[in-house]
Amino acid sequence: MLQSLKNPISSMRKREWILWGISLTVVILSNICTGKIDPVNLAATCIGVTALILVARGDVWGQILTVVFAVLYGITAWRFRYWGEILTYLGMSAPIAAMAVVSWLKHPYQSDRNEVKIHRLTGRQKVFMFFSATVVTGLFYFILAALDTPNLVFSTLSVTTSYLASYLTFQRNSWYGFAYACNDMVLIVLWVLASMEDITYLPMIACFAMFLINDLYGFISWKKREQTQRTGRT
Repeated sequence: MLQSLKNPISSMRKREWILWGISLTVVILSNICTGKIDPVNLAATCIGVTALILVARGDVWGQILTVVFAVLYGITAWRFRYWGEILTYLGMSAPIAAMAVVSWLKHPYQSDRNEVKIHRLTGRQKVFMFFSATVVTGLFYFILAALDTPNLVFSTLSVTTSYLASYLTFQRNSWYGFAYACNDMVLIVLWVLASMEDITYLPMIACFAMFLINDLYGFISWKKREQTQRTGRT
């Protein structure tokens, strides 16, 4: 299946090249400015912003890179004992992103295997999403509390928003970007609090600030793409 996919970089638009370039510049400079470059942080932030550009295009390669980012980000979160982030990204986001790769490959838009066909949630899927999100939130709150997780409220809120975003991404729904933007704002707060104790986590703030911009771009892009797919225009 993967062999039939096109090079995702070759078809990027000018504005996407600009956004990608700015994102990479910001996260790389933020790593340099700490005076102590962490290879894992650097790789995670660069792969993360690249994944978001491709996901915004509805390109399955974005989901593949999301799996890689989730693993690297989990390592970074482990160092600061953000157990919620570890459990969320390694136990939920990475597996769901892997399943999304399969789902997106099975639902291409027309003959373009790189671009996914956008799906509108059914009433049953919406009910399941909110019910399961409530269960996940309650369960993780008690787990994180038992693990003495720093910044418990924000860590729990991160789990909720991340779950909603992952679910919408798996379902190929255009609201995924909005959910991830909400998650980005929570994560910015979490890593600001972490950076107050250790400045080497500063790049994570820059990373999720760029994630916020990229996810909002993805939300707008998918809404336009959804309309295009519905009318059948190219």
